[in-house]
Amino acid sequence: QVQLVESGGGLVQAGESLRLSCAVSGSIFRSLLMGWYRQAPRKQRELVASITSGGTTNYADSVEGRFTISRDNAKNTVYLQMNSLKPDDTAVYYCYTRRGADYWGQGTQVTVSS
Repeated sequence: QVQLVESGGGLVQAGESLRLSCAVSGSIFRSLLMGWYRQAPRKQRELVASITSGGTTNYADSVEGRFTISRDNAKNTVYLQMNSLKPDDTAVYYCYTRRGADYWGQGTQVTVSS
Protein backbone atom coordinates (compact mmCIF):
# COMPACT_ATOMS: atom_id res chain seq x y z
CA GLN A 1 0.00 0.00 0.00
CA VAL A 2 1.10 3.52 -0.82
CA GLN A 3 -0.51 6.57 0.76
CA LEU A 4 -0.28 10.03 -0.75
CA VAL A 5 -1.19 13.21 1.14
CA GLU A 6 -1.25 16.55 -0.68
CA SER A 7 -1.04 20.00 0.84
CA GLY A 8 -0.44 23.58 -0.24
CA GLY A 9 -3.48 24.48 -2.28
CA GLY A 10 -5.37 27.72 -1.86
CA LEU A 11 -6.79 30.86 -3.42
CA VAL A 12 -4.41 33.23 -5.19
CA GLN A 13 -4.59 35.98 -7.75
CA ALA A 14 -3.39 35.63 -11.31
CA GLY A 15 0.37 35.99 -11.54
CA GLU A 16 1.03 34.69 -8.05
CA SER A 17 2.69 31.45 -7.00
CA LEU A 18 1.87 28.36 -4.95
CA ARG A 19 3.82 25.27 -3.99
CA LEU A 20 2.08 21.95 -3.62
CA SER A 21 3.55 19.11 -1.59
CA CYS A 22 2.78 15.41 -1.62
CA ALA A 23 4.03 13.25 1.23
CA VAL A 24 4.33 9.55 0.39
CA SER A 25 4.26 6.72 2.90
CA GLY A 26 6.70 3.83 2.85
CA SER A 27 10.35 3.28 2.13
CA ILE A 28 10.00 2.74 -1.62
CA PHE A 29 9.51 6.41 -2.54
CA ARG A 30 12.85 6.83 -4.23
CA SER A 31 12.01 4.13 -6.75
CA LEU A 32 8.62 5.58 -7.70
CA LEU A 33 7.57 7.56 -10.72
CA MET A 34 5.56 10.48 -9.34
CA GLY A 35 3.07 12.72 -11.07
CA TRP A 36 0.75 15.65 -10.54
CA TYR A 37 -2.63 15.65 -12.27
CA ARG A 38 -5.43 18.19 -12.18
CA GLN A 39 -9.13 18.18 -12.84
CA ALA A 40 -11.13 21.32 -13.52
CA PRO A 41 -14.92 21.39 -13.31
CA ARG A 42 -16.54 19.56 -16.23
CA LYS A 43 -13.17 18.54 -17.64
CA GLN A 44 -11.20 15.32 -17.69
CA ARG A 45 -8.32 14.75 -15.33
CA GLU A 46 -5.06 15.68 -17.08
CA LEU A 47 -1.38 15.14 -16.42
CA VAL A 48 0.39 18.31 -15.32
CA ALA A 49 3.91 17.06 -14.63
CA SER A 50 5.82 13.90 -13.79
CA ILE A 51 9.23 12.98 -12.44
CA THR A 52 10.98 9.64 -12.66
CA SER A 53 13.04 8.01 -9.94
CA GLY A 54 16.10 9.32 -11.75
CA GLY A 55 14.81 12.88 -11.82
CA THR A 56 13.70 13.13 -15.44
CA THR A 57 10.77 15.53 -15.71
CA ASN A 58 7.90 15.94 -18.13
CA TYR A 59 5.36 18.76 -18.38
CA ALA A 60 2.10 19.50 -20.08
CA ASP A 61 2.48 22.17 -22.75
CA SER A 62 0.11 24.44 -20.84
CA VAL A 63 2.42 24.65 -17.80
CA GLU A 64 5.87 24.32 -19.40
CA GLY A 65 8.10 27.13 -18.18
CA ARG A 66 5.76 28.08 -15.31
CA PHE A 67 5.58 24.92 -13.19
CA THR A 68 8.44 22.87 -11.76
CA ILE A 69 8.16 19.38 -10.34
CA SER A 70 10.82 18.16 -7.94
CA ARG A 71 11.36 15.46 -5.35
CA ASP A 72 13.15 15.10 -2.04
CA ASN A 73 13.87 11.43 -1.47
CA ALA A 74 15.06 12.09 2.09
CA LYS A 75 11.60 13.48 2.93
CA ASN A 76 9.53 11.11 0.78
CA THR A 77 7.96 14.19 -0.78
CA VAL A 78 7.27 15.46 -4.27
CA TYR A 79 6.62 19.13 -4.96
CA LEU A 80 4.95 21.20 -7.63
CA GLN A 81 6.10 24.80 -7.74
CA MET A 82 3.55 26.83 -9.68
CA ASN A 83 4.50 30.30 -10.83
CA SER A 84 2.68 32.88 -12.95
CA LEU A 85 -0.63 31.22 -12.18
CA LYS A 86 -3.56 31.80 -14.50
CA PRO A 87 -7.32 31.43 -13.95
CA ASP A 88 -7.15 28.40 -16.30
CA ASP A 89 -4.96 26.66 -13.72
CA THR A 90 -7.93 26.50 -11.34
CA ALA A 91 -8.55 22.84 -10.55
CA VAL A 92 -8.23 20.13 -7.96
CA TYR A 93 -4.64 18.90 -8.07
CA TYR A 94 -3.88 15.24 -7.37
CA CYS A 95 -0.64 13.48 -6.58
CA TYR A 96 -0.22 10.14 -8.36
CA THR A 97 2.02 7.13 -8.44
CA ARG A 98 1.86 3.59 -9.72
CA ARG A 99 3.19 0.49 -8.01
CA GLY A 100 1.29 -2.44 -9.40
CA ALA A 101 -1.86 -0.39 -8.98
CA ASP A 102 -2.63 3.30 -9.37
CA TYR A 103 -2.49 5.40 -6.21
CA TRP A 104 -3.98 8.87 -5.83
CA GLY A 105 -3.98 11.46 -3.11
CA GLN A 106 -7.16 13.07 -1.86
CA GLY A 107 -6.61 16.22 -3.93
CA THR A 108 -6.01 19.84 -3.06
CA GLN A 109 -7.96 22.76 -4.49
CA VAL A 110 -6.14 25.51 -6.36
CA THR A 111 -8.19 28.56 -7.29
CA VAL A 112 -6.73 31.41 -9.30
CA SER A 113 -8.76 34.60 -9.51
CA SER A 114 -8.41 37.08 -12.34
